Amino acid sequence: MDYDEEAESQTKEETEPALAPQGSDDTLYCEAEAPLVVEKEKAARDSSDADLEIEDNEKFYTTGQKELYLEACKLVGVVPVSYFIRNMEDSYMNLNHHGLGPMGTKAIAIAMVSNTTITKLELEDNYIQEEGVLSLVEMLHENYYLQELNISDNELGFEGARIISEFLQRNSSSIWNLELSGNNFKEEAAALLCQALSSNYQIKKLDLSHNRFSDTGGEYLGQMLGLNVGIRALDLSWNHFHTRGALALCNGLRSNVTLKKLDLSMNGFGNEGALALGEVLRLNNRLIYLDVSGNDITSEGASKLSRGLEYNESLQVLKLFLNPISLDGAFSLILAIKRNPKSKMEDLDISNVLVTEQFTKILDSVCAIHPQLDVMYKDVQGLSAKKAASEWMNTMKMIQNYADQNKMPLVDFFKLLTPNEALQMPVGEFRKAMIQQTKVPVNRYQVRDLIKRLEERPGLVNFRCSYQGWEVTRKPTEPGFPHEGGPTQLLRSEDSGLHGEDTASFCLSPSSFHKVKASPALFSA
Repeated sequence: MDYDEEAESQTKEETEPALAPQGSDDTLYCEAEAPLVVEKEKAARDSSDADLEIEDNEKFYTTGQKELYLEACKLVGVVPVSYFIRNMEDSYMNLNHHGLGPMGTKAIAIAMVSNTTITKLELEDNYIQEEGVLSLVEMLHENYYLQELNISDNELGFEGARIISEFLQRNSSSIWNLELSGNNFKEEAAALLCQALSSNYQIKKLDLSHNRFSDTGGEYLGQMLGLNVGIRALDLSWNHFHTRGALALCNGLRSNVTLKKLDLSMNGFGNEGALALGEVLRLNNRLIYLDVSGNDITSEGASKLSRGLEYNESLQVLKLFLNPISLDGAFSLILAIKRNPKSKMEDLDISNVLVTEQFTKILDSVCAIHPQLDVMYKDVQGLSAKKAASEWMNTMKMIQNYADQNKMPLVDFFKLLTPNEALQMPVGEFRKAMIQQTKVPVNRYQVRDLIKRLEERPGLVNFRCSYQGWEVTRKPTEPGFPHEGGPTQLLRSEDSGLHGEDTASFCLSPSSFHKVKASPALFSA
């Protein structure tokens, strides 16, 4: 199961909460000590470069959004972006890779000052530099509708980090999701950003991946994590943390009470870092998602990490892909989960590890205790093709046969798995319910395949997806059926004789034959 995207935790509310209005009782307040004031070395700038106001302010308030943007482009001397004009009334604005530059960004910022519809703005890879960041920050002092901002891959460097840090210290905007990946941030930038983030409670989701933070940066980030009370999802992947940085980060994580999703993949934690992470998992019962893929963790490190899994009561996803872990390390991980009756583990990714049939048998015993658990491994040594095929029997077809025998719509089978017969369900709960139900016996391989077909977004299955791509037909009303239309049947397009536009939309009106378009891949063997 892929939880990435973000991120984010089990539900959108966990990682993407709506911000409380200014002055609301629900607003989070920082109880950490105020950080030292950052020394400011402001270079002299032409006032017109830093100010988003145009001389005739009254004209701006009476001019439409399109005219306002065109006037701003004329003022700063850039060609207007037609995509921005066409979509400025939408909530999502994607201007990635548009070559805006600092002045093009300034024109966008001027137009955004009074925009009340755009809530997410993407400006990745536009070479906006520090001048562009300054324009955006000026805009954010006035615009309280924008909530998500992506300014990754823009060569912001130290000066850009300084401008962003001053903005974050104010806690004055509605931005809760900030993406700063790939901006050539080094240790000095880490110092400024972490100083500001230590007292910031507005940012809930932060991406600092693909930067140049090393162990000293890890120390700054560790101190920040020990104080920050806002961040719930943090991406630090593809940096340069090694043992010292790993230990510092883990020191901060021990006392952090808000972080739920952490991506540390593609760093250099090694076995000592794995030991420190194991201690974090033993003490921290807030983390839900932890990715340490590609961190040079061996079986020895996996064994050290597993000590924390024996006590942890919150972690649901642990990714260890692309680490040199052998079968012994894999055993230590699943046995640690088995020894923890309160484990919430749902996904363990060791998908580069080749296991044995003995491992799968022990894993079956672990899953009997924790039916919500799924372990991704590379393959099973010596498993015959015939046996492997039997493990992947067509699950959906089995469920459809059961539904037909019991004269019920297919979707009703899935709805019965939920307490309130809902059409959606968290993946972990769905996996547990499918393993525990006895109407259609399935194994964990079949459930994994079923989740792939039903997963609407990371962490959530949608039972409506069981209809996608197939022709679902109802027979004429037959005696004894509790509803008009008879039982549901699923037919391939070629079997029903329907093709293209001949396939009707789903219809619940009482007629002799109803058809719905659904997905052939859903029932493929």
